[in-house]
Amino acid sequence: MGNSYAGQLRTTRFEEVLHNSIEASLRSNTVVPRPVFSQLYLETEQTLANDGRTENDDEDDEEGSESNSPPIPYQMKTPPEGCCTTDGFCQAGRDLRLSSLALDPLDVPPGFMLVGVKSPSLPESLLVCAVDRRFLPDERGRNALLGFSGNCVGCGEKGFCYFTEFSNHINLKLCTQPKKQKHLKYHLYRNNQGVLVKGAPICWRGHGKKQRHVEVGSCFRSRRKMTVMQQHGVDNGRKCSVASFKANVICNRVFNPQGTHTNAGPPKKRHKGWSPESSASTLPESTVKTPSIIHNHHFLFICFLCLLLVDTGHGPLPQLTGNVSEVLVSSLLQSCYLSSQTLPRVYQHYGPSPIQPLSTEMQILLTVYYLVQLGPDQVPLIEDLEQIFMRSWRESHLSEIRQYQQPQTPSQQAVTPNQLPWLAQLAASSCGEGVVVLGEHIGSLAQGLQQTFCRLMEGRLENTSYVVIIVTAPGQETQSCVVVTGKHQCRALAENMFSPSEGLKEINHQLSTGVAQELIHYCNSLGQGVVVGLLIHMHICNNHNIKICLCVEYSVEWREVRPIQLAVARKLLSHVCAIADSSTQNLDLGSFDRVSFLILVPPSEVTFQQTVLHLLNSGVLQELGSLDLECVSQREAERYVVKMDHSAQARIDNLIQEAHSNSYTLYILVHDHAHWDISSKVINASYSSSDSGLGLVDQVLNSRQVRDAPNILILHVTSFPFALQTQYTRISPYNEIHWPSAFSNDVDLYHERMRYFGVSELLESTRSGSTLPLMRYDSSFESMASTLEERFPKLHSAVIRTTVLIQHYCVALMAASGRISDSDNLHKHTSVETLEIVQSLLTAAQQCTAHHGHMVLLRIPSLALAAWAHRRLSRVRRQLGLEESFEIILGNPNQALNIGQSFTDQIKMWLKIQDNDWVPHTYLELEALPCILIFSGAEPLGESLPRSLKYCDLRVISCSYLQRTTLEQELGLAAYLVRAESRPPHNPGPGSDLLESDAEKLSSTDNEEEEGQENGEIGYPFSAQSTNSPSVLKGTMDATQSQTQVQAQIPPQSLPHPTPLHPTQTPPVSQPQAQVQPHTQPPPVHSRRQHSKSTSSGSLSPQTSSPYVGCSWARGVSRPPSVLLPRALYDVITASDVSGLPRCTSFLPHMSVAWASSFRPLLSKMMTCTEQSLYYRQWTVPRSHHMDSSNRTEGRSDNFHPRRLLLSGPPQVGKTGAYLHFLGILSRMLIRLMEVDIYDEEDINYSAQVEAVQYHPPNSPWPKLDIMRTMPFDYTIHDPKYDDISTVYCPGFKPSAEENHARHEDVYLRRRTSRIKLSKYAAYNTYHHCEQCHQYLGFNPRYQMYESTLHAFTFTHLLLGEEIQLYFIIPKSKEHYFSFSQPGGQLESMRLPLTSDWSPDCIKSPIFTPTTGRHEHGLFNLYHAMDGASHLHILVVKEYEMAVYKKYWPNHIMLVLPTVFNSAGIGAAHFLIKELSYHNLELERSRQLEGGGPAGDVWPFIILADDSCVMWNAVDLDAWCLLVVFSGPVEHAVSLKQVLQHMEACPDLAHYGLCGIRKWSSRGLAGLQREPFSRGQLHDFLLLNVDRSQNIQYDQNRFTCHDVDFTLRLHSAGLLVCRFNRFSVMKKQIAIGGYRTFIIKTKVDVPTSVGPSQYVCAPDSKHLFLATPAQLLLEKYLQHTSQKLFPLSTKNYTHPVLSVDCYLNLGPEVTVCFVSSRPHSVNISPTGLLFSGLLLCFADSFVTPGFLKQFTFLKGATLCVIGADRSSLRQTVCRLELEEQWRFRLSDEFQTANAKEDRPLFFLTGKHI
Repeated sequence: MGNSYAGQLRTTRFEEVLHNSIEASLRSNTVVPRPVFSQLYLETEQTLANDGRTENDDEDDEEGSESNSPPIPYQMKTPPEGCCTTDGFCQAGRDLRLSSLALDPLDVPPGFMLVGVKSPSLPESLLVCAVDRRFLPDERGRNALLGFSGNCVGCGEKGFCYFTEFSNHINLKLCTQPKKQKHLKYHLYRNNQGVLVKGAPICWRGHGKKQRHVEVGSCFRSRRKMTVMQQHGVDNGRKCSVASFKANVICNRVFNPQGTHTNAGPPKKRHKGWSPESSASTLPESTVKTPSIIHNHHFLFICFLCLLLVDTGHGPLPQLTGNVSEVLVSSLLQSCYLSSQTLPRVYQHYGPSPIQPLSTEMQILLTVYYLVQLGPDQVPLIEDLEQIFMRSWRESHLSEIRQYQQPQTPSQQAVTPNQLPWLAQLAASSCGEGVVVLGEHIGSLAQGLQQTFCRLMEGRLENTSYVVIIVTAPGQETQSCVVVTGKHQCRALAENMFSPSEGLKEINHQLSTGVAQELIHYCNSLGQGVVVGLLIHMHICNNHNIKICLCVEYSVEWREVRPIQLAVARKLLSHVCAIADSSTQNLDLGSFDRVSFLILVPPSEVTFQQTVLHLLNSGVLQELGSLDLECVSQREAERYVVKMDHSAQARIDNLIQEAHSNSYTLYILVHDHAHWDISSKVINASYSSSDSGLGLVDQVLNSRQVRDAPNILILHVTSFPFALQTQYTRISPYNEIHWPSAFSNDVDLYHERMRYFGVSELLESTRSGSTLPLMRYDSSFESMASTLEERFPKLHSAVIRTTVLIQHYCVALMAASGRISDSDNLHKHTSVETLEIVQSLLTAAQQCTAHHGHMVLLRIPSLALAAWAHRRLSRVRRQLGLEESFEIILGNPNQALNIGQSFTDQIKMWLKIQDNDWVPHTYLELEALPCILIFSGAEPLGESLPRSLKYCDLRVISCSYLQRTTLEQELGLAAYLVRAESRPPHNPGPGSDLLESDAEKLSSTDNEEEEGQENGEIGYPFSAQSTNSPSVLKGTMDATQSQTQVQAQIPPQSLPHPTPLHPTQTPPVSQPQAQVQPHTQPPPVHSRRQHSKSTSSGSLSPQTSSPYVGCSWARGVSRPPSVLLPRALYDVITASDVSGLPRCTSFLPHMSVAWASSFRPLLSKMMTCTEQSLYYRQWTVPRSHHMDSSNRTEGRSDNFHPRRLLLSGPPQVGKTGAYLHFLGILSRMLIRLMEVDIYDEEDINYSAQVEAVQYHPPNSPWPKLDIMRTMPFDYTIHDPKYDDISTVYCPGFKPSAEENHARHEDVYLRRRTSRIKLSKYAAYNTYHHCEQCHQYLGFNPRYQMYESTLHAFTFTHLLLGEEIQLYFIIPKSKEHYFSFSQPGGQLESMRLPLTSDWSPDCIKSPIFTPTTGRHEHGLFNLYHAMDGASHLHILVVKEYEMAVYKKYWPNHIMLVLPTVFNSAGIGAAHFLIKELSYHNLELERSRQLEGGGPAGDVWPFIILADDSCVMWNAVDLDAWCLLVVFSGPVEHAVSLKQVLQHMEACPDLAHYGLCGIRKWSSRGLAGLQREPFSRGQLHDFLLLNVDRSQNIQYDQNRFTCHDVDFTLRLHSAGLLVCRFNRFSVMKKQIAIGGYRTFIIKTKVDVPTSVGPSQYVCAPDSKHLFLATPAQLLLEKYLQHTSQKLFPLSTKNYTHPVLSVDCYLNLGPEVTVCFVSSRPHSVNISPTGLLFSGLLLCFADSFVTPGFLKQFTFLKGATLCVIGADRSSLRQTVCRLELEEQWRFRLSDEFQTANAKEDRPLFFLTGKHI
């Protein structure tokens, strides 16, 4: 079947032309077909024959005919070996059935559509394939190319050029010759639920059902719109030569749901010169454009340059024939109508709903109303019409929307088809001839179009902009279309159909083909009659002829990073920490020891150099330790910044490889200007040659290597986050960081010296009325451009407007230069605005001695137009002799800056740079340079502008692309930071167009007190709420700082700051806020830079009190620039919607996204940035070419990337400085995570009078037993954690008079600490996760996590008098440490090694760690501390904490204390550990005897370790002797394995009862610690011999000082205590949990404070009982009230309190002398001692009256007897005959404040007689 064109060919000449054109196309070597048609005709609809074919259809179409002859036998090609041959699957084994693929996303290339294939072997199913739409017929069965082109959607194989080959691939298994007409049966489409379903049958013979989606072509050449030749143009864009119009019209259309555009008039056969993908060609200058088939997402228009047809979708649009080479059709209205007829999904849940969409008639009528209210120069906006539809629908169904209930009566009378024409005409009558409605006596759309064309030729539509055609035939649906006849509207809507890249290509084409030469010649002639011959000799005013003012020079006002930048950096850091702290474990910050980063920037050389500059000046590289401070250079900094072009792939691949090989480095990928490239790598693969770099961000950031790398974190930074906030976004809303508001209720939150002046302030300046607004339009320019647009209708408006604007500048230069004698006549050929700009540019530099001036930004998006403008202005400047007055700079994003040498030298002089090779690389370095910057490029790419920018000329930017991002990034060029007012802002104005940030609901941004007009310059209203919005009207660029920064070679101190300087005088020293740098001593070029902690800059604001006001630049740097806009854009921006926001906020946020529904609410003025984000996440979806479009199909429903952040903020506000500072503090935090707070306190209670005796040689490795027995025992407590307890009396110790024991236990957390970096032998808590620890922590592949068993262990203890039952939780991986009666049977004992055993990788002593409340923070991970050595580690936990400890430490052995000890202290834990260990030792000895081994050879030692021991240190034996001379420590970190193995290898170790090590202090060894071994108190880390200490138990009732008590009793029993001073232990400060955390509360839960005096009460008294153990109350009472209890003992070291058989803390003011009543005990000699008190605590039978009589007491000394009950107290008094020497009173008997059932303790006091 071939192409069947509806129109009959009228002449032989036409057939010949057609034939020759097709033949030439077939023989052409170009990839795009040449134009085929020269004329089309609007023909009468042909009558259809009974068989459904037209009478002149070709019955012998090659592929369209089907005969009744028997089918030709066909043998399928044998599939390759190994291929899948299953029905419904392709040969690659992928499922193709529609039922399987209905919900799957399918990759459909541009120009292809999904088709259902009928398989003979699967009659109940359809197979899905993608077919090039050009090889398929339209709904009338025509216009299908012969042949086939298709893709397999299963395996993705492409390029099947023959249907036979394709049918073999999809396993059709045919028995007849494969034909596409026979097997390609149905169109496939997705319904409202997104499910792929069967659609209409493919009309191979013309029997297809008519579709209403008419798509006709564009007359503009582009890649998406096809070009055809034109022979006859249109005279002046008005009259149209049409061959014939007939009433009935044939509709020839193609359904194109993908929005792609196909070629017009393709050849009938494929050939090598034509590619299916090709759709554009470079045509000769003579070729003009005619329609082709397209589908646009906006209006459907047909344009005659001054005529445009809008297809509403209401009825089929007829095919146009005749001379319609200048006709354009758009579908914007159609898409609007369709979307407004789709009800929200919420109403589908309520069954049959009365809520109905707007009727067709109402839509048409509302459209007429909308067109009527448009002004003569206004262009229809689909957003406005859509909102009109929505408001009308909501008003008509208000009650139903609110209540979802059926209405009693319809709230609005429906418009009937009969009423529609006259209602529309009635509405149109109010605007005269502006809108014409054709509805009466119109039988079809073709007839209405015929009447429109006739009126157009007759000149009856001269004053008409729109013609609305309405067809309301009885029994048929209402049909309509709109013909746009207004010249301005046609041009605007036609150019709106271009994409931005297509528009630029069209401009380039018009310039390259010479189409625009006529316009250029015409504009050049303007004013030439005046200029020719009038160029005279130069008489521009010299310096002595004008008023010369004193000027300023560059200087610096140095400062740190701005407070608001610091706040944002900290917010970023907090979000990163939140990711790390979440339960998902997506980021383990504890495993990283350094930070590396890579900043991705758009492919702009200026942006690249600008980011490198900021990076250099920030000091981040030095903070990260990447580079040395002395050697940071430009080239080294460039390693951390990459332009996102094709050359960036290798750089990023290297980073990915680094990240995989360096798992301990956290890599930050900063995607700056993140909204620039959001294109999908799949969609843009075919366009990679033309659109450089597009899709690369998707290819990199969304690759699996980056996405799955646990040490790569992505930070998107943008001023316009809208395109990244869709339904399919990869960024969690919780990971968004918005720039905060600087003000809250007029309160300056950050005390900024600079205030942000954004677009909202520009808008406020348009409403103030008292001064010239900073944002305005140029009416003179608009008038001239409009005139030329009518004169040159075929030219693109950008070409016309740019030509006019450059002509204005050229004429203004002539007029302002003073070199034209009759310059007044030139003023009429330019505008006042342009003349003011040029005059300011010229006079500013002339009036300044330093030649400081302003920058004028001239925004020209087209690179070709920008280059032409640069050449034109440069030529005029040269002719006028102004080359040295100002520079003209072409800002091409693809090229580096090119500045004239004289201007470069001027900048170097200002900046005092001596490097001859230095050139400026960024716009920031052009500060104060008088210049015109022609800023080109389709969109700004993040370039920051200097503060000398005075005019931002945007008069030629396009008004066609009205997306929010597009508008805001252009307006953001004028964003500015100005010096803050000294007065606080007040009196806010009535409203803001700025959506506020999270910090505050914004109610106003206007400050009605305007800035005063300084020196005659224009003032501006300044907003107090100025830093509020990253949301509405934000710009493109982002400045790291608010001020100019200089290149790498420039010291930050020399950043420009205008400071008054007289040429002959030295500036006064007292000049405020300025540092003048003298010209005579410039700094060296390569001098060392001083970096702040973050990126910083110098302020450019002038001194407010400066008398030197002549320099315009010095005055103007504190003022934002003026902005000139096109009139159409100005009207859009300054208009407000119903919510009070600018109308542009309701526009589509970005070209790459679409609205999810028309039934969406408007943005609210009170929305925060977070609420705005949620709004876009709900109401926008990415288009197919968006990089997030496939995100929904990749796994989870939300599909957020866990390590991806988004930072959004206004342009030029300082985001770059914020994220650079974030990198610095993140690095510092990682270092901080590698550091811990170590208790660093000097030992206490050392007496300088003690004679130091050296017992052991300094380098002795182990103690000698005989020497240790001769060494005295040091009773004094030296551990600083015990500086709040009673001192133990020691003979010979002289306390210092300066000792201050004012310390209390509640402040122990504020003890002195030091930050120490963790060594590789540190112990860790549960937050540490490294690969080496996986098996240690329970991630053993042989065992499942939490696979452990509970074992009971029972033994009898005589002291308790009952059996003790303990429980062991033993993981499967640790069962080899225990012996069982049988595998899995009863636990018998814990295996102990023999004394003779030794292994270099094994620790013999079991380690017991009692712990409570520290399941997360306890340092139980000893893998690194043990250096991988095998060891037995047991956590001793309370029963109620068993589950939580098991959860956090699944691979640790746990000993669970009995229930009765849930409220016990540390003494109970140590008591049970020791007794259990001795019992286990006996069991192991028995097991050894049974096995035939020696019983006494079992290892008897255990280790008692605190849960806060983090690192261990050692002093080298060779360096020990140095300690005698030097007091400084000579220590290094060692493993716990080394410490224990050294101690376990000590000779005669079995003779020692207790060994330990000292506590670390940065002050080194003090006092007796210079001795390598000593005898004294031991704490925190103990090696206990459970065999020798069998008869000395820990006091199970003790809560405090239990270790002091145990050591004293152990020594008194004659056992050796040894401390290895060579080793030290570091204790980490842990503020959570621990046995020192005591809560004393009342028995009844009432909020009251309980003082120490309330811990005891009189027996049998009514007292507030406490829910606290009695022993703890007693210990706390004695600690805090001992001064009253023992008054004679207070601060009386020579008369201590005698404490028998136990040590109790009586407070730091009281000294305690410990003695043991056991026979043969080692005690202090009491001779000559007078004691000030006696303490008897649970005195046993060893305490006798005779024992007490050997001690002498002071008169009035205090006795305190403690017992379990009152009777035991009396028995003790009687047994010890205490009444003979002590006096007792009834009032001196007390009990702890416990209820009777809680077993209170009792004590009795008395006085010595």
